Amino acid sequence: MVDWRSRITIEPGKLGGKACLRGMRFSVQDVLDYLAGGMSVDEMLSEFPYLERDDILAALAYAAERERRTHVLAAE
Repeated sequence: MVDWRSRITIEPGKLGGKACLRGMRFSVQDVLDYLAGGMSVDEMLSEFPYLERDDILAALAYAAERERRTHVLAAE
């Protein structure tokens, strides 16, 4: 499993503080949007040659961790 902490960066002045891949202007959200839109990992790697397979896996691991930490508070 890829440790997303080694590949995901968050900088206040870059893309409005979104989680990005290795300091690039390519966000975790971009990865998720392309995958959700039907693009395969191999297609992404071909279309964006500066990306590495571990970047995409790190984005997925980061998103999974964020989802695990999401809690809905019950209305009172």
